[in-house]
Order: sequence, then C-alpha cells, then structure tokens
Amino acid sequence: MKPLNILAALGLSTALLATPALAQRDGIDVGENSVFTRMVSAEQMEAMAQQQYRQVLSDAAQQRALAPADNPQLRRLRAIAARIVPHAVQWNPRARNWRWEVNLIGSKQINAWCMPGGKIAFYTGILDQLKLTDDEAAAVMGHEIAHALREHARERAGKNAATNLGANVLSELFGLGALGRTVMGGGVQLLSLSYSRSDETEADLVGLELAARAGYDPRAAVTLWQKMNAANRGAPPQWFSTHPAGQTRIAEIERNLPKVMPLYERARSGG
Repeated sequence: MKPLNILAALGLSTALLATPALAQRDGIDVGENSVFTRMVSAEQMEAMAQQQYRQVLSDAAQQRALAPADNPQLRRLRAIAARIVPHAVQWNPRARNWRWEVNLIGSKQINAWCMPGGKIAFYTGILDQLKLTDDEAAAVMGHEIAHALREHARERAGKNAATNLGANVLSELFGLGALGRTVMGGGVQLLSLSYSRSDETEADLVGLELAARAGYDPRAAVTLWQKMNAANRGAPPQWFSTHPAGQTRIAEIERNLPKVMPLYERARSGG
C-alpha cells in the first residue's frame, strides 16, 4: 500500500506551514539547536530517514501489519497530525518542505517515533494498551515530532562525527592506524543508543507547545506519563528504552504548563 502524505490526505496545503516564526513568541523557549547538528548534512539525514522509513513500512506490509488508509485509528492519528504539523515551522524552517507521513503498524509494542523529515509511525500497542485519549495521543505525537524538529538524531550523528574526527586525529598522532580508530571509535555507539536527558526535556516541552497550539490539552502529557509509569511496573515498554520516565519528568512538565495553557485556551476559542 502506498503511504499517504498527511497534508495532501487531509486537504491541507503546505502554505499552512509558511507562517514565519514569531520574533517575540510566547510559549516555550529551549534555545537554539545544538551546534553538533552543523557537522552533519540535514539533507543526508532526511534522505537516510526516508530510506529507513520505506524499509520499515515495507517490512510491516509484508507481515500484513501496516494499517490501511481506512483504518479508524490511523485516520484518527492523521487527523491529529493535521492539526499539529502546521505549527512545526516555528521550530524548524525545514519542516515547511518535509513530506509528512503518519502510518500505523500492528504490534504489541508500546512505541511511537518520528524520523527526520516528518516520518511518523505509531504502533497499535501504545494506543490499545495505554488506551490513549486524543489529547494523550497528541502529547505522544508532539513529543516525537519535537525530536525531529530539534534535530536530535542529527545532533547525535554530529557528536559521532566529532568523536570519529578526534579518534582519527589521535590515531594518526600515535600511529595507531585503522586498529586504533576501530578501538577508539567503540565509544561512538554509546552516543547514538538513546536521546540525552536534555533532548528528552526539550522534546517534552516543545511537544507540549505543539499540542497546545493545535488545540489539544497539554495537561494530557501528565496523564500520559502516569500511564507510562504504570506500564513500566511490569515489563518495561519499548518506548522506555529511549524515553525514560519518572516523577521528575512529570514535575518538569507541570512546571511548564502555565506557559502553554494560554496557547491551548486561545486555540480552543478559535484564536
């Protein structure tokens, strides 16, 4: 089945993404993207994501696990995305030209993600086992989209490149050659195993704002993580491997709710 472009599917134009970022904006402020993103081409990262996303969908289709376009849960997710995506460009101008997609994969995994370039996937497990409301699903989606907008994958790749550069230089200085580069490069994999704590905090907060601007109650992020914590009391869900939870995380979300509640109220009132 050919994946559906989320904006085209819902009759939305990319012109919705053309609104320039506000010079003096309200909401969340998490600063500029990491300098490490400059070490890796955004185009290459997005092309790599496109290739890997196609492979994931192909594998799911072969297993008959890729939801068809008329699947009610998929339609629900695409409707949520259609409300969130127009606010993405305020966080990353490249989002204006991304070919956004949302797909649903049949799996018991409690998992969801967004690759660079706006390639989103949800697993049925996160919807069914956590019984997500629309507001909670928007919190998940906003969080994952935020990782892509803040270019956290590109940042990790940049850190890997910096580590490899250092290993190569030291290898040449000490005459270690290929063996030295291999040994010293062993630590590079650690940088790509999961997002950093600061990346996770950024994604939480940016995701709060995206959901609020789209008219989804940002307070649902609290109930979402309460559900995730409850699910974690048994076998830890897949999402926890890269999305650590805890009371500290919930407290940080609650501390920032006053910054985004006015955005939610404005969106709900049609402002």
